[in-house]
Amino acid sequence: MNARASMLAGLSCLALASTPAVAQDAPANSYDGNEIIVTATKRDASLQDVPFSINAQTEQAIERANASTVEDLSRNVAGLTVQNLGPGQSQVSVRGVSAGQIARDQPGVKEQVGVYLDESVVSLSLFTPDLDLFDLNRVETLRGPQGTLFGSGSVGGTLRYITNQPNLDGIEGKVEGNVNLVDGDDFGGHLKGAINLPLSPNLAMRAVGYYTRYAGFINALREGGGESEDVNSGERYGGRFSLLWKPAENLSITPRFVYQKVKTDGFNRQEVYNLFANQFTTTRPQVTFKERQQYLLLDEAFEDEVKLFDLTMSYDGDVIGVTSVTTYTDRDILVSRDASALTGSVSADLGFPVAGILLPSNLVDTTGVKQFTQELRVNSAGTGPFQWLVGGYYANVKRDYTQRLPTPGYDVFTDARFGAGTSAALANGFGPDSPYNADIPYDLSQIAIFGELSYDLTEAFTATLGGRYYAFDESRRFVSGGLFPNGDNARDKTSSTGFSPRLLLSYDVADGITLNAQASKGFRLGGVNDPLNLPLCDGGVPNGPDAQTFSGRPRYDDETLWNYEGGVKAQFGGITFNAAGFYTKINNLQVTADAGSCSSRIVFNADAHTMGLEVELSASPFTGLDLGLSGSYVEAEFDSTLTRPNGTVIEGIREGNRLPSVPKFQMAANATYSFPIDASSDTNAFVTASFQHVGSRYTQPGDQENNPRTFVHGFTFGGAPIGSATTLDLKLPDYQLVNLGAGIEFPNEFEISVYVNNLLDENALLAFDRERGGRARLGFATNQPRTFGVTVRKGF
Repeated sequence: MNARASMLAGLSCLALASTPAVAQDAPANSYDGNEIIVTATKRDASLQDVPFSINAQTEQAIERANASTVEDLSRNVAGLTVQNLGPGQSQVSVRGVSAGQIARDQPGVKEQVGVYLDESVVSLSLFTPDLDLFDLNRVETLRGPQGTLFGSGSVGGTLRYITNQPNLDGIEGKVEGNVNLVDGDDFGGHLKGAINLPLSPNLAMRAVGYYTRYAGFINALREGGGESEDVNSGERYGGRFSLLWKPAENLSITPRFVYQKVKTDGFNRQEVYNLFANQFTTTRPQVTFKERQQYLLLDEAFEDEVKLFDLTMSYDGDVIGVTSVTTYTDRDILVSRDASALTGSVSADLGFPVAGILLPSNLVDTTGVKQFTQELRVNSAGTGPFQWLVGGYYANVKRDYTQRLPTPGYDVFTDARFGAGTSAALANGFGPDSPYNADIPYDLSQIAIFGELSYDLTEAFTATLGGRYYAFDESRRFVSGGLFPNGDNARDKTSSTGFSPRLLLSYDVADGITLNAQASKGFRLGGVNDPLNLPLCDGGVPNGPDAQTFSGRPRYDDETLWNYEGGVKAQFGGITFNAAGFYTKINNLQVTADAGSCSSRIVFNADAHTMGLEVELSASPFTGLDLGLSGSYVEAEFDSTLTRPNGTVIEGIREGNRLPSVPKFQMAANATYSFPIDASSDTNAFVTASFQHVGSRYTQPGDQENNPRTFVHGFTFGGAPIGSATTLDLKLPDYQLVNLGAGIEFPNEFEISVYVNNLLDENALLAFDRERGGRARLGFATNQPRTFGVTVRKGF
C-alpha cells in the first residue's frame, strides 16, 4: 500500500447544493450567495431568467461538497446520469437520451452531451474529460438539445465548466489540501493552489496547479495464487495559466494554456467469471470472486493527456458586442487492458494447446486527437425589447486510433496450427506476435452558422427564435493485419447537412414566477461503420446468419431529435422551485450492437423517445439551514424494432424496450446547517448530510432480452465441463449513497472539514462488462467504497 499524499477531493459533505439559484447581471466571477450569473445563452443572464431548464452549481457549493469528478457533480442535478467507467472514461447522458455504453474501439461514434471548458469544446465520445474542479466559478448543466448555440454533440444537453477568470482588482488566491482513506487500506488526497496577480493597470494573470492521488479499491488475483491490492489507483495533475489584457475599457483579450494528465493503474471492474479463474475448473484452482476483486495476467493502465490552447477576444460596444474564440486541443489517450482471457478464448477455439491459451496478451488502444475550432459571434448590446445574436463556427478534427494485441510467443503457436509462415503472411506490415492490429485515422470538418432573435412582446412575455445550419464531411481509412484482420486499406467517406431550429417562450406570471416553453431540435453527426471481421463470422461459414445480419451497413445517419417542454421557475422568500416536463422524439438513434460471432461492433439507426419530469427545490426555512431536493422520472424507450433475416430481434432493439444506462427514477436530498461557535471572532461551523437514490438500469439494449441471462462458456480449459455456464441478472439494481460531513470556517478564509462518503459502503453495479460475449469474462464496473477524509482550505 502506498500513502502518497495527493488528491481525490474527498467527496466530503456531498451536500452539493446544486439546487437552482438565481443570478444577477454582473461579472462572470461574481456571486453574492443568493444569485448566479450564467452564460447558457452565450450572454450574461440570471439563472432564473434563462427560458429553459438549467442547473448551476457554484464554486461555494462545489467546495462545500468536496466534489472532484463529473459523477460527484451529477448527484443533485435532476436528469443528469453518469456511467462511471473510471477516471477520464465516464459517459454522460441527459434526460434519458442515451444509446448505451460506447466501446473503446468505436472511435467514430460521437458524443451525445457536449462538454465545454468555458467557451472551448472538450467533449469526446467515451472519454469525457475528467476535468479538475478547483477554482471553478460554476458548472452549468443545460438540459435538452442545444443544437442552435452549441451544435453537434449537444443532442441531449450541454455541460459547461466555467473557470474563474483573471481580474485586475488585486492579488488573490487560495490553497487546498486533502487526505482520504478508501476501503480502509489505501490513501488518496490532493494538493491544489491558485493565484490571481495584476501585472499592470490593464494586464493580469491567473495560474492554477493541482495534483491528485486516487486511492485504489480493486484487488487482483494472479496466476499462481497471489493477490495484488488496490490495482486501480492513479493520479491526476495539471494546471491552467491565463492572461487578461484590456487595451481598452471595452476590449478584452484572454489567451490561456491548459494542461492535464490522468493516469490509473487499472480499472474499477469486479469480476464474476474469467476463463482463467472460475468455479468450474478441475485441473486448476477453482475461484469464486469476492466483491471488488478481479483476475489479471498482466497489469493494466489508462492515460489521458490534454493540452489546450485557446484565445478569447471580446468587444463590448454600445451597439454591438463581438466575441471570437479560437481553440486548439491536442489529446493523447492510452487504454492498456489485460486481454489474456479474450485472446485465450479465441486460441482455445482454434485448438491451441494449454501453453498457447495461457499466453499473456495485452490489448493496447491509443487515441490521438488534434482539434482546431473557431467561433465568431456578434450580439446586440443594450437593454431594448429586441435582442439578437448571430455567429459562425468551424471545426477540423483529426483522430488517429490504433489497436495492437502484443502476445509474445503467439506466432509460434499460430504457425504450428496453420502452417509455417502463416503469421508473417498475415501481418500486413505489422509487427510479430500480435494477432490483431488496426490503424484507423479519421478526418472530420464542420462549418455552421447560427443565430437567435428575442423580442419582448409585452413587459411579461418574451419570444425567442433561433436556428443553426451545419455541414460536415468525414473520411476514415482502415488498415489491419494479423490472424484475424478486418480488411486492408478500406476507405470510407460520409457527409451531411442539416438545420436545427428552436422556439422559446417565456411569460412572467408574477414577481418571481415564470412559465416557459420550447420546441427545439438537436443533432449528432453520423459516421462510418468499421468493416466486419468476416473470417470469424459464423465460424467461417460463408454468408452465415451473422454475416447476413451485420454486413452491408457501411455507414449510419445523423441522429436528430425534437424536444418539446414546458416549465416553471419560482422564487419567493427562502424557497426556489424549478420544474420542467418534456417529450423528446428521437430519429436515427445511433445504437451499438455486438456483431455476434463476427467479433465486431456495428452502429444501427433506430427510433426512440424520452419523456419525463424533473424537479429541483431549495429552501432556507431559517438562518443557517439550507435544504435541497432534486429528482427526475424518465421514460426512455425504443419506438422501432430491428430484426435479423430470420426475424429475431437484433441486440434488444425492440419497440417498448428501455434505452440503456437510464434509470427511470433518481433523486437526491441534502441538508446543511451552519451556526456560529464564536461570535466574537466570526467563527462558524457546519454539518451536512446528503442522500442519493439511482434506479435500476441496463448497460446495453440487449441486456433486457432473455434476462436473467445464462452465459454458456463452452470451454474445457482447466478441466471445465464443456457446458459450464454462469447465470446473471443483467438489470443493474438501484442503489443508495449516504454522505456526511462537518467543518469549521474561520474568519481569515481558513476552513477545515471532515467527511465520510458512501457511509453504508454500498457496492453499486454501474455497468455490465463482458468479453467475447461472456465466454471469456463477465463482471461489473463498481463504485468507490466507504471513504473517510479531511480537507483544509486557505484563501488570501
